[in-house]
Amino acid sequence: MSVAKTEKAEIIKKYGKSANDSGTPEVQIAILTANINALSSHFEAHKKDHHSRLGLLKMVGKRRRLLDYLMDKDIERYRKVIKELDIRK
Repeated sequence: MSVAKTEKAEIIKKYGKSANDSGTPEVQIAILTANINALSSHFEAHKKDHHSRLGLLKMVGKRRRLLDYLMDKDIERYRKVIKELDIRK
């Protein structure tokens, strides 16, 4: 259910400053979004998996905090991430 190593490496390459840059908020938000999307499709088949649902809610909360931090730090980077990941509907 989590993101594979190759997919994670591609996300880091796309959103990070280098291939080893996994600490910037943009990279963390992108990885969390990929995990959230994978879990969301999991719940269509497994409606009663409440244990994983708790993990999903924690990931959504962490992503929300990272987005708030990025919005306070640099609004342009925030808007760019929101647009590229298509988070806000």
